[in-house]
Amino acid sequence: MSKYVNVIYVITMKNNNLENKNDDVCDVFNSHEDIVDRVKERIPEESEFSELSEFFKIFGNPTRLKIISLLCIEDLCVCDICEALDLNQTNVSNQLRILRANNMVKYQKEGKMARYSLTDLHIEMIYKIGLEHILE
Repeated sequence: MSKYVNVIYVITMKNNNLENKNDDVCDVFNSHEDIVDRVKERIPEESEFSELSEFFKIFGNPTRLKIISLLCIEDLCVCDICEALDLNQTNVSNQLRILRANNMVKYQKEGKMARYSLTDLHIEMIYKIGLEHILE
């Protein structure tokens, strides 16, 4: 790390009251085998962590989050999403394609319209819990 980056890191840590005073670690390293064994039995497989990480990356785009927020309120056609977010159809369609490929949204054709909805309640719950957390 460069000296400049280190200085920014230290300033940021101090500004966030996260300066490490070594009071956030055990004074003596002595793991508890019974607890460690118990949690190791229940921890997901490495492949599941990789999948979960990829899943959460989908939530890492503001436009996709905005689309999800709208679809938490009501099923919408692409035109309505574009209007509500003041975005062009190409941008919205690209984000919807990503959400669809990751099984987060689905669509139903209604004549010439494609009406989008969330695939299930889990997506809405994840979105709302995340929002609730940052608003605390």
